[in-house]
Amino acid sequence: MGVSFKYWDDCVDPEDMEAMWNQPEVRREWLDVGETQGQRVHLSRDPDGQPYLTQTEMRAVAEIVTRTHFDSLIDPEMICAIAELESDRQPLAVRYDKKTKLTTVGIMQIAPRTAEWMVRECNYSLFPVEEDPDILYRPFISVYFGAAYLKWLSNFDNKARTEEFIVRAYKGGTKKANNKSTLPYWKRYLSVKESFPSRKHFDGPLRTQAPTSPTSPTSPLAPTSPVSPSSGIGLYWESRVSSEDMEQMWNHPDVSKEWNNSNEERGKVHFAHNSEKKPYLSPVELKAIADIIVSKYFSTRGIKTTVLCALAEIISMRFIDGVEARVGLMGIDYSTAFWLYTEVGYRAYRVDYVEDLMKPFVSMYFGAAYLAWLSEYEGRERNLQFIVQGYIVGPKNVNLQETCPMWLKFEQILSSYEPRKRNEGSCSIM
Repeated sequence: MGVSFKYWDDCVDPEDMEAMWNQPEVRREWLDVGETQGQRVHLSRDPDGQPYLTQTEMRAVAEIVTRTHFDSLIDPEMICAIAELESDRQPLAVRYDKKTKLTTVGIMQIAPRTAEWMVRECNYSLFPVEEDPDILYRPFISVYFGAAYLKWLSNFDNKARTEEFIVRAYKGGTKKANNKSTLPYWKRYLSVKESFPSRKHFDGPLRTQAPTSPTSPTSPLAPTSPVSPSSGIGLYWESRVSSEDMEQMWNHPDVSKEWNNSNEERGKVHFAHNSEKKPYLSPVELKAIADIIVSKYFSTRGIKTTVLCALAEIISMRFIDGVEARVGLMGIDYSTAFWLYTEVGYRAYRVDYVEDLMKPFVSMYFGAAYLAWLSEYEGRERNLQFIVQGYIVGPKNVNLQETCPMWLKFEQILSSYEPRKRNEGSCSIM
């Protein structure tokens, strides 16, 4: 084999290298080992001298490819787990199957003839694989064709397919997706995927550089750069919510009843949308997300789901992309979410980009995290009125001596979610 790579620059286009440097975790990893932006970046080597991608690099490539070419509809974790099984993340990996007489190459172990078929029949013609099959050794191109094949499998025979079908078909072909021969591969896949750090993550089309961490956020609702809104028509929950969280939603009795009454199907649940095609949550869906987030991550913090729901009603009116400059369901700005993730330790969901916060579970999680932080602001136990005002205007701008219109509106909305009479100023979050 005449293909060899010493540097990332040998196998990656300049624009993709720039995208890699713009990934916060990649930048941190590369700088820590002495790499310099603007100079060639070394590929890691195993003890046998073979180049490989670190897990951080692999994740970044998967995220960039799925975001750029597949509208983030392919799960990067699926790609990463398959790459782990197929090639150990080695771009120069080659395997020959004596039974099928098929050679597969690259990180995603794509057969050249499979890539050529996708170019001819599925219109994945971005890269000239028919003219130069060796380009399949390049990480971004291998992941591109791997993701394209996964997308094709996900709707094989015009049917929405399960993750298990997709993964097993990737290994053995569609005819063996339910054959016992591919079951061990599926089990290894699950094991590999579970070993990854929690990275429930949605990537949108834009990129935002990670800020330096503040000592504490001033207001989580500070306006951010405008973000392109989504069209609610044809937008599925599965494009914004992990399979694990979707299972939790289906298991929620109120949601299951609502979705079944609307004839929704597993794998293709539509977001509701208004006349302007803006996607939003129903009150039942909003309450369910708050229930799931609180029970999984804040059960010992005393965060009330009704408080989260009332805040979401005020801040975003339940629109999943947010309202105007307020991003996401809970209106948390990117710098606050990033600070909560990196400095305070709330890491159940990743938040690398502004668009992560357009994912309902991610926005709700960081909204709850910020409430928890506010409840003990400056080492003191705070009452609900301080917490709510602090959430909306920033803790340094709270004035409990004056009646805040937003506080009165909050109390009114809260009563619709929790009808019991509440004493103003009581610490009802705890």
